[in-house]
Amino acid sequence: MSATTMGSEAMPDDDGFLSKARTIARAGYNRWLVPPAALAIHLCIGMAYGFSVFWKPLQAALVGADGKALAECSAGATTMGAKTIGTFSGLFATGCNWSQFDLGWMYTLFFVFLGGSAALWGGWLERVGPRRAGVASAVCWCGGLLISALGVYSHQLWLMWIGSGVIGGIGLGLGYISPVSTLVKWFPDRRGMATGMAIMGFGGGALIGSPLATQAMNIFKSPAGPGVWQTFVLMAVIYFVFMMIGALSYRIPPLGWRPEGWTPPPENASSMITQHNVHLENAHKTPQFWFIWAVLCLNVSAGIGIIGAASPMLQETFGGLLFGHPEVGFGQFSPENKVSAAAIGTVFVGLFSLFNIAGRFFWASLSDWIGRKSTYFVFFALGLLCYAITPSLAAASSLGLFVVAFCIIASMYGGGFATIPAYLADMFGTQFVGAIHGRLLTAWSVAGILGPVIVNYIHDTRKEGGIAPAHLYDTIMYIMAALLIVGFIANFLIQPVDKKWHMSEAEVESARAKSARSGSSVQLGSFGIDKGGLDSMSGLAWTVVLIPIAWGVWNVLQKLPALFH
Repeated sequence: MSATTMGSEAMPDDDGFLSKARTIARAGYNRWLVPPAALAIHLCIGMAYGFSVFWKPLQAALVGADGKALAECSAGATTMGAKTIGTFSGLFATGCNWSQFDLGWMYTLFFVFLGGSAALWGGWLERVGPRRAGVASAVCWCGGLLISALGVYSHQLWLMWIGSGVIGGIGLGLGYISPVSTLVKWFPDRRGMATGMAIMGFGGGALIGSPLATQAMNIFKSPAGPGVWQTFVLMAVIYFVFMMIGALSYRIPPLGWRPEGWTPPPENASSMITQHNVHLENAHKTPQFWFIWAVLCLNVSAGIGIIGAASPMLQETFGGLLFGHPEVGFGQFSPENKVSAAAIGTVFVGLFSLFNIAGRFFWASLSDWIGRKSTYFVFFALGLLCYAITPSLAAASSLGLFVVAFCIIASMYGGGFATIPAYLADMFGTQFVGAIHGRLLTAWSVAGILGPVIVNYIHDTRKEGGIAPAHLYDTIMYIMAALLIVGFIANFLIQPVDKKWHMSEAEVESARAKSARSGSSVQLGSFGIDKGGLDSMSGLAWTVVLIPIAWGVWNVLQKLPALFH
């Protein structure tokens, strides 16, 4: 009995357009068509990193009769408890403005629900395939943006939290993991590069979304508001079209497929790349899972809070130096100064995103050569140095070196995400790597709370304590450096998985046959699909996703002179 027939009996909708069976590649398919499909989704959901461009406009959304912004809901609060009470009292308030602390919680919710949804539905994705997960991601992410638009329009913070934070966060999780397992299986010969391609779009989302959002807000802004809700609606429409194209373009390799002419490398007792598989239900029982969990959590915690505050951090730290008037402090900005500084802050966010996306491809590809463990050693050691010296660079008004340090941090932050799936495949095999990766992303959820809360709480308390804007982030940088020291130790402790956790050949074949809903033995081969390359179809697909990336890069590069004025 065929896999399709078996699937029809086991699951009535298996022959539906979104079914896994409909996505199995046929002979002659080019595997290089899959990365552009992944990029189409990740470039959209990656705008989560660019949401800091909305913080300043939303903090001054309400103005009084005198034209000045109304007080914040948590005005005067100096402790964590008081700020939290102020934030929750402002969830349904319509007569006070939101603080960075209030808005930062939406950013935290992004990654809490990203990790939670990836862990909860990772196994479901393996069963139903990436197409259905991609469509669900598009509905959640874009639908969340529309709900957030309503929240901005009605000045209801809770709608923004629910819309983009919760519903959008679920869309982030489903979209994030949808291509990972697929690409690892399409590129067993280049695992690091494959996951780098799959995930680099998420890092580049802000590269495109930040200037797009800034331009849209400038068009839509009026005395009645900063144009944020209209921008959310516009981006929801654009993203939905792009994400649906990506989701419907997904294909998975036939069961047992291997690139033509490729054989797995030999394995030895000390090898950090296994040829065996660990079952999903056993992976979390191994110390390797939790050490890698800690590695990801600490690396992300050290970067995610800074990314979420990138634009205001640059404006507060360097003040008038950003537009050629170093004597003007952040607190002395005129309305015109604020516009100029915000524009430069957007350039910084875009540059951060540019290195985030480049780092995902560069470091993940490099890990194919030097190994995942060595790559993470570089991340933690070099990241520690960068964080430790940035307060001194800020004190010396070394804007250029400050930006360089954060570009390096951004590249390694992105590289860490792109390297993790390959690290998991090396440790636990490829059979359940997508679902294992989904469970591991709970580390991102924890980091999504830890990093932004550290940054926003210390920022706001130091601000209330009278610390000069230029020094608000000094303590934060040293805390981030300390997190990386702990991450270095966790990475050092990672060793190959004990043989007792390895699945037998019979167990692996049974799991593969169950996945295919077929009782037949798994046959290895190319199935008429070779290693692929650039042809007319793949060239067109890559062009579609590279054009917006090129536009984002061009926007950043043409504005760099303003950043280094």
